[in-house]
Amino acid sequence: MSGAGAPTTAPVDCSDLRVAVVAASWHRTVMDGLLDGALRACADHGVLGARVVRVPGSFELPVAAQALAAAGYDAVVALGVVIRGGTPHFDYVCAAATDGLSRVALDHTVPVGFGLLTCDDEAQALDRAGLDGSHEDKGYEAAAAALATARVLAEVGAAPPAGPRVDAGAAPDLG
Repeated sequence: MSGAGAPTTAPVDCSDLRVAVVAASWHRTVMDGLLDGALRACADHGVLGARVVRVPGSFELPVAAQALAAAGYDAVVALGVVIRGGTPHFDYVCAAATDGLSRVALDHTVPVGFGLLTCDDEAQALDRAGLDGSHEDKGYEAAAAALATARVLAEVGAAPPAGPRVDAGAAPDLG
């Protein structure tokens, strides 16, 4: 099981953080589970009212995550699922989404929770989606990782590069 060796840490207080969750729309059942897990992690860490933005697919996650990071969110959680098919399309989408999300985190000094499932089949995705009967809850794990990292960055005094930071009410409408 891929979850073997995962850290077991108690939620930390992140009630002062602005958090956004960007979620793809493909594979609705899996995505609903991932999103529920991410929002549960936010609540467990004291984050109420995390902003949820939906995009068409996993390829679109980085550009939305970039806009949210630039809008001043302290953490962004990216959720998606790509299921292998019979063409190289799987490899291109997985690589582009992974590279793009990494770039967002580094360019903006904003943690991006990596909740992108890259699975060989739908059964693997369902087993990681945090649904009843799933063995893993990758949406929860991605959000918890982003929140813990945001708290660490705040403690070490890391600040995002100079750029527009807006209050919660003035964030651009992304969905």
